[in-house]
Amino acid sequence: MAERKMADAVGKVLVTGGAGFIGSHLVDSLMDRGYSVRVLDDLSNGSLKNLGRWLADPRFEFVQGDLKNLDVAQRGVEDVETVFHLAANPDIRLGESDPSVHFNENLLVTFNLLEAMRKSEKAKLMVFASTSTVYGEPDEFPTPEDYGPLLPISIYGASKLGCESLLASYCHTFGLRGVILRFANIVGSRSNHGVIIDFVRKLRQNPGELEILGDGTQKKSYLHVKDLVNAFFVVLSGFHERNGIIEAYNVGSSDQVDVRRIAEIVCEEMRIAKPRFRFNDAVEGGRGWKGDVKMMQLSIKKLLDLGWKPVYLSEDAIRMSCRELLGYSRKG
Repeated sequence: MAERKMADAVGKVLVTGGAGFIGSHLVDSLMDRGYSVRVLDDLSNGSLKNLGRWLADPRFEFVQGDLKNLDVAQRGVEDVETVFHLAANPDIRLGESDPSVHFNENLLVTFNLLEAMRKSEKAKLMVFASTSTVYGEPDEFPTPEDYGPLLPISIYGASKLGCESLLASYCHTFGLRGVILRFANIVGSRSNHGVIIDFVRKLRQNPGELEILGDGTQKKSYLHVKDLVNAFFVVLSGFHERNGIIEAYNVGSSDQVDVRRIAEIVCEEMRIAKPRFRFNDAVEGGRGWKGDVKMMQLSIKKLLDLGWKPVYLSEDAIRMSCRELLGYSRKG
């Protein structure tokens, strides 16, 4: 009954990037909860395989299109009340070689969506997928949502912060409403990039040695995608009850794990005994790449106060994700 009431309050939804890793998991949960869902994706990072179980469902619609085209954005929001905006280029390292990618795929796309919502009669709520990288290198841990100033050290983080600012300004200027979710590192099935996949690929090529970008002491929070998706609904429910204009929430686990330990877990799950770890720490400070935030731990108190709690700690999320990506599960 509560889910039906929530679905009615949100109305028909658009999920941009809904064929991707996080987006497809969100679509699964939306459909399971009774929502009518339109997915808009250019399939540059996503796959229709992730949405296979819904393609014939009358409550589901898939639209292939590029949101850098304003006309596509306008068609996407037709008859939609809520926009879950997850479309973005997720490769943080790409910003060093081609900054325009994050400008176009993140900032321009978000601007087009907001413009389409401004002109729409129905689409008035955006739930925006942001990132912990907007904080840059904070000196407060765990880092709360009201920390400042926000000084990102990557083009990706800067573009996401710009998107947050655009959303806030459109909410106050044009009567839209917005929810910003700042993600920790998200792991789980259907992911096609990140540290776990990088390690698995390298170990399959050479099980005797593993190159690790950085000095291995980078320490961050990791959250399983199932916990993340649950957070969407907890936040949205509370937001509707409060009739808010715009709010930001950190979404992460309550602990951290370093890169060396992640490498050990991947080796354990692949049943590879003690390969030589070769640390590639050419970047200043032992980072993995320019723009890599070396330490990250988000304060999740604001979200915990709403009744949400992650099921998995960082190491558990890493291990579970590794098993999902390897396609097996075992005890122990």
